[in-house]
Amino acid sequence: MEHTVLSFIPYLRQPPSHTHTESAPASTSDLASSMQVGNAHIASSMSTNSVTDPHGPRSWHSNLIRLSGKDRALNELSVTRDGETVEENLVMLHGYGAGLGFFYKNYEGLSRDKGWKLYALDLLGMGRSSRPNFRVHAKDQQGKIREAENWFIDALEEWRVQKNIDRFTLMGHSMGGYLAVAYALKYPGHLKKLILASPVGVPEDPYAVSAEMPDPENSTLSNEFSQDQDDIVNSSNPNIPESVKARDNNNFLNARSKAEKDLADGSAGSGTAAPRRPLPKWLTYLWDANISPFSLVRWTGPLGPRLVSGWTSRRFSHLPPDEAQALHDYSYSLFRQRGSGEYILAYVLAPGAFARDPLIHRIHGVGRQTIPSPQSGGSSSQNVTGGVKENGIPIVLMYGENDWMDIAGGFAAEQKIKDEKERILQSASEEERKRDNGDASVVIIKHAGHHVYLDGWEEFNHVMRREMRDVVRRERLRSARAGVESIGN
Repeated sequence: MEHTVLSFIPYLRQPPSHTHTESAPASTSDLASSMQVGNAHIASSMSTNSVTDPHGPRSWHSNLIRLSGKDRALNELSVTRDGETVEENLVMLHGYGAGLGFFYKNYEGLSRDKGWKLYALDLLGMGRSSRPNFRVHAKDQQGKIREAENWFIDALEEWRVQKNIDRFTLMGHSMGGYLAVAYALKYPGHLKKLILASPVGVPEDPYAVSAEMPDPENSTLSNEFSQDQDDIVNSSNPNIPESVKARDNNNFLNARSKAEKDLADGSAGSGTAAPRRPLPKWLTYLWDANISPFSLVRWTGPLGPRLVSGWTSRRFSHLPPDEAQALHDYSYSLFRQRGSGEYILAYVLAPGAFARDPLIHRIHGVGRQTIPSPQSGGSSSQNVTGGVKENGIPIVLMYGENDWMDIAGGFAAEQKIKDEKERILQSASEEERKRDNGDASVVIIKHAGHHVYLDGWEEFNHVMRREMRDVVRRERLRSARAGVESIGN
């Protein structure tokens, strides 16, 4: 099914999709046998040429990257520009229960710039990556959260080491954005820029963070299933001025102030077109019991496609019929697979998608950790006494103007990051000020909902390429500064 979705990528004569994980395995043993080829298998790689590709030539590869341990492998799609030295790497992470096929409208546009190599990964236990048993052994809430996060981000770090990539630009959507922040905090020194597309878990909800309190009773999560997609992509949110979408700084700051006020007085979310709605009692029960929504798809057997179509018919209604059908089939093929990484949900989020350890309390530490020295023998920045301190990285928070994710949380996170930078630079030397690379911004994609990369894919691609060019500019300044220092020494 991934193969069919990727066939809609422009200029490809044949979609780049390996076949040995194409069908949903019926059991763990089936999956294990399908993975035995490991890294030795490089199936169906596709090369374009300048005759058919006006922005090429480019090569497209689909691989299953085997990791250490039992039944651990990541599904990878990569795009390389032929005949060019790879100077920059962009890594893309999808959202909860999804897969890299959902980015099919972004790959071609994001691989146009010279010197860039693009990677898209299926998170461990999701998409067409392997699906090992997901178990959390910690007893306390914070321990459960960290162990659940580490299950995914440790796999990402092992992949990075295998690929011999030192530093890269990371984009994560929704749950992928949440995990991207967790990765940046645990494995400092490897990111050049962090782009969070409608990240889940940014703002705080007092119910979600306290084990002594009942779970939240309402949320905007229901809008993911109830919002009419035609209304999302064909309407403009009157609560967000056009000047904000055009990035006029004066009115943009006014909008930020309003969003922060909403966050402070408890009305966060009122600045968007997605009001909070009561959560059904049965949903809270299933959530707390860690019964994933995809379990319902598997339990319904032959009725599963009809159950999934209730979501896909709304979610993809703005797309051409053949693309909408391909995404429906792809979604169902992922949802019906063996449960694995999907079980992260109840550990890191309370019902309604409120984080149990909100990013608003952690995101200002991104780019401000201590990079462990080789002698420390560890990758985590926690409790590190040696090593070099990070000097900040740019962070971009991207939302759809009709996003059900709380945009106010994005503005509050932006302010937190900027406040932390100001605090650090108060006692910094002139040289340290010049070296500081920390920054934060919020971008709103017009006529888009939570799935900004799909609803407003053209503007999304434009913003992404602008941010990628900013990475190149910053790296050139960094190299020039290092060259001057070398001459001075």
